[in-house]
Amino acid sequence: MFEALTEKLEGIFKGLRRKGHLTAGDVQLALREVRLALLGADVNFRVVKAILDAVAEKAVGREVLESLSPAQEVLRVVRDELIAVMGGSMERVTLASQPPTVIYLVGLQGSGKTTSAAKLARMLVSQGHRPLLVAADVYRPAAVDQLQALAASLNLPVYTVPGADPVRIAGGAVAEAKRLARDVVVVDTAGRLHVDEALMAELEAMAGVLPPHETLLVVDAMTGQDAVRVAEAFQARIPLTGIVLTKMDGDARGGAALSLRYVTRVPIKLVGSGEKLDALEPFYPDRMAWRILGMGDVQTLIEQAEATFDREESERLAARIQEADFTLEEFRSMLLQVRKLGPLSRILEMLPGGAGLGKLKGQVDDRSLVRVQAIIDSMTRAERRRPEILNASRRRRIAMGSGTSVQEVNRLLKQFEDMKKMMKQMKQMEKKGRRWPLPFGGGGFPEP
Repeated sequence: MFEALTEKLEGIFKGLRRKGHLTAGDVQLALREVRLALLGADVNFRVVKAILDAVAEKAVGREVLESLSPAQEVLRVVRDELIAVMGGSMERVTLASQPPTVIYLVGLQGSGKTTSAAKLARMLVSQGHRPLLVAADVYRPAAVDQLQALAASLNLPVYTVPGADPVRIAGGAVAEAKRLARDVVVVDTAGRLHVDEALMAELEAMAGVLPPHETLLVVDAMTGQDAVRVAEAFQARIPLTGIVLTKMDGDARGGAALSLRYVTRVPIKLVGSGEKLDALEPFYPDRMAWRILGMGDVQTLIEQAEATFDREESERLAARIQEADFTLEEFRSMLLQVRKLGPLSRILEMLPGGAGLGKLKGQVDDRSLVRVQAIIDSMTRAERRRPEILNASRRRRIAMGSGTSVQEVNRLLKQFEDMKKMMKQMKQMEKKGRRWPLPFGGGGFPEP
């Protein structure tokens, strides 16, 4: 989502770093470019002003301009202000001390409420809870059927009353949760094409018979500043406790993520970044700031890997890599593990230097992993363990068996050899006590 903004910011800060010693004029010129980049990313003008005013005040001080690495200090100030604007720290969905906890998902039609309800239920199950889904969207065609189908894939119950209005459905939800021994009630409310009096009156009536502990506004990140206006309209009538930002994997400019928290004072608690039911995660302002500045989100990638990878297999692969004994069999196992993490585009976005890596999305996709796996599967065990024996005739046989070309087989083998060389270099650097440089040079910028 932040590719265009990230590329512009990376260019600005790389330009600062090339200048070495900075003056107040250099910083002001760079901040003007940052202002244009943020406005171009559809960030609310009030948010842009707040960020730039705070950065200008701190970045032209003596401590920054006279530091050993002033460009990195300016970058750090920008990062800190981005984090502050987005809320400072992660805020969780809170659960009631006395179950069942009631969570409302509200918003306009098309924002992703129904899918987000199922995603939230799945997240709650992974945390040891027993949610009940409530289908209270009786207006949108097939909304109830959609929620029931999603719930069936999770083996979860859905409560609804055929022919009843949302208020009546809400009124019976807690009794049903107690009957089924469910500790969380997730209510998928009805939406409208736009904010109107009927929608707000209905939500207020539902809250009267089923008071929520959490009211989460689901907004579509693709709608840009419209998302901010929708959030303000809901906040004026309904006491929101959090925001769920959906479609973060889209090609929007990202302004909503930077604007919502500051404008509405309501924390973004969850973000959705895909259609699958596991594509919902907590919102970390600091990690989002890292991604916007092109430093990736390695922490989230590590957490996803720990939750997804087979521990024993991962430890075995790590040991073989450490021993510099890495074959195509281990490479295939690694690919299978990586495919569990989700789309390659999401993985690339989480790596440092995200803007540059983002350019690879058109060249590398999930289908390429399938083709690589097919090539390796077409090899004999001896060929996988000793790729140096792959002569021209063997490569032609592998290409025919995998439905690929000899050129693709050759490309894979070259990439594999390059990877082995890189791993050996990493091993040598580790022995010497050195580390890989981070983007912007200088081994990254210092922590405050």
